[in-house]
Amino acid sequence: MTAYPRAEATMRRSTRMTITKIDAFALRIPFGTEAALPGLVRPPGVGSLLVRVTTGEGYVGWGEASAFEAAPLTSRVIKFLVGPMFSGRDATRIEPLVRSVRRKLQVFGRSRSVSYAIAAIEIALWDIAGKAAGLPLHRLLRATGDSETELPCYASLDPYDGNPAAVLAGVRQAIDAGFTAIKLHERELTAVRAARRGAGPGIELMVDPEHAWTLPAATANARAFAELNLKWLEEPLSPPQDYRGLVQLHSAGHVPLAAGENVPTMRDFGRLMDTRAVDFVQPSPARIGVAEASRVFPLAAAHDVTVMPHSFYHGPGLLSAIHLTAALGTPGSMIEWRYTDLAAHVYGDAVRPKNGRIQVPQGPGLGVDPDPEVIRAFPYTYEA
Repeated sequence: MTAYPRAEATMRRSTRMTITKIDAFALRIPFGTEAALPGLVRPPGVGSLLVRVTTGEGYVGWGEASAFEAAPLTSRVIKFLVGPMFSGRDATRIEPLVRSVRRKLQVFGRSRSVSYAIAAIEIALWDIAGKAAGLPLHRLLRATGDSETELPCYASLDPYDGNPAAVLAGVRQAIDAGFTAIKLHERELTAVRAARRGAGPGIELMVDPEHAWTLPAATANARAFAELNLKWLEEPLSPPQDYRGLVQLHSAGHVPLAAGENVPTMRDFGRLMDTRAVDFVQPSPARIGVAEASRVFPLAAAHDVTVMPHSFYHGPGLLSAIHLTAALGTPGSMIEWRYTDLAAHVYGDAVRPKNGRIQVPQGPGLGVDPDPEVIRAFPYTYEA
């Protein structure tokens, strides 16, 4: 499968486009009244970080960093460190520009706030590239053939702290909404058993314990989960970069494994697949960018590994994963939809699954811009 062409080849413009302004918006959107939460005390909300890039020619692109509760910190990283390194540069030369900035900031490594800030700006530059070319991003990413127009989703539930009743409530809500695949962020066998009982055998069930266990603990838990017919167990080891441990866990054969959300480089993705450590690989464009994520797809196809992009977001991080999957997805790829009731969504009802499937936006760039009213209404604050 062909990866994306260079942005310069698809833009209708042949002249330089200058980045003139980069803005970051740290948000915290409260949970809605229908959200299934583990206790009576409701968390303050969901943190996120949107990035807006403006060019001198009037184009505006939107990106998103994987920030969550670090949104205020990553916002400052963009304002004072990363953003100035992009300002004044040519927006059409996405890959050379991103490589240059990453090289200059390599002392900070390829993960966490600095890397995620770069990824957010890169997503925004691809949004601009699509808008300048008059094409949706998935058309830029696929050189030939047709892209998918609709994709299957799985409901990715919030953590319920091992509370079986809350887990069951979340599972039932997702099933009622039409999802046939559900991911839990749980570590307790009792909670996962409750989910399987409530879901029945016809629902695909995945578990992400959020890299909580040592190899012996993960092996014991995987053995216990085997009876529950999981589609995958996701990043069970601490640290998540314990690739050797993943190989050992996978060879035990108790449950299929997934990883990739915290994988920072193509070399590491190659290690995961060369060693047969995983059955599903999960690049996160809000962490590694669109270009790097696009390269994971053909590599995974060559290894007969299914790509399931990490997209536990509701903004451009989600949309970039949708476009990547529409253009390059391997058979069986699904979109991760963070299934929780929020007071508002940055795209309103324009980006929302129906009966477990989501439409691929067909407008230029990412296809939809965030609602400025939502951005104004929910700035990140530390008050509960």
